[in-house]
Amino acid sequence: MEARRVMSKQNDMQNVNEAVMRGKVLRAFAPASTGNVSLGFDLLGAALKPIDGTVLGDEVDLELASEFSLVVKGAFAHKLPADHDTNIVTRCYRHFIKVLGDKGIVLPAVKMTLHKHLPIGSGLGSSAASVVAALHGLNEFYAQVLGEVPFNQHQLLLIMGELEGQISGSVHYDNVAPCYLGGLTLMAEQADTLALQLPTFKHWYWVACYSGITVSTAAAREILPKQVSMPDTLKFGRQLAVFVDALYRQDEKLAVSMMTDVIAEPYRKSLLPYFDESRQFAMQNGALAFGISGSGPTVFAVCDNLEQAQKISLWLKENYIQNDTGFSHVCQLDEQGAVVKNANA
Repeated sequence: MEARRVMSKQNDMQNVNEAVMRGKVLRAFAPASTGNVSLGFDLLGAALKPIDGTVLGDEVDLELASEFSLVVKGAFAHKLPADHDTNIVTRCYRHFIKVLGDKGIVLPAVKMTLHKHLPIGSGLGSSAASVVAALHGLNEFYAQVLGEVPFNQHQLLLIMGELEGQISGSVHYDNVAPCYLGGLTLMAEQADTLALQLPTFKHWYWVACYSGITVSTAAAREILPKQVSMPDTLKFGRQLAVFVDALYRQDEKLAVSMMTDVIAEPYRKSLLPYFDESRQFAMQNGALAFGISGSGPTVFAVCDNLEQAQKISLWLKENYIQNDTGFSHVCQLDEQGAVVKNANA
């Protein structure tokens, strides 16, 4: 009898909260990210935010509805499948609802609108941004219906990795973790700790230039050797360990000296027209480091001077970009990660 009273009270509260939420639209934003950060193949990732206020990331709007639906808008909406049932945002919704349904929690449907600002196959964590915006948005939206978040941060990150893996072909967190948590993250992938947020150099500028061509994650992985030599393995481990230590001690010179890629870049750069020339210009004009963002074709340059960053960004815009869908932005790290706001305001 007491259990039925508690359930009835919870249902009454949910009905009240649903009434409050009607007509409200929540907007979730998830920033672009760069995986690997050159030296940390599959183990490092960083969230990026243009300093000029450009929206570099995906947004998802959520509002109560009689049944689920998805609308897709944005500059790169036409690059997604026409069948919304296959869209990763739809998959996120269905997975989210199923997991809660298996626990006996029945939720009202929502209308979701994906604003697809990030190009597909760009090396900027495009699929991760859609996944994070969708799942973080759902978690915060239904928190206002239920009175508490359905999933804690760790649980939600696990789900994000699983869903993003459906797109990239394998579960890895070097895009979803920084996209969700913000800043620079190191993947731990332990039972109770999936990712760790690292100290950063706040004065660094990150130039991110997307050339406009597409490089699929699957193709970029296929080009890599199946085995890595012992010397390269030792160098990779040493670089990552020293880099993390240098971040904690704020030894900028030592950290920069570790930022070279011995695992992927030697092979993947063949997929990126004008990569070597771009690296040469950047390094000759003040860049601290230069590399491939994720699996490419986006490249990034790290600078400690805004004027140098702007000069490199302009040169890349004029020389590295291949078509009119490309872009180049001077960024800093997005320390917030995914955020939700009231779109009605």
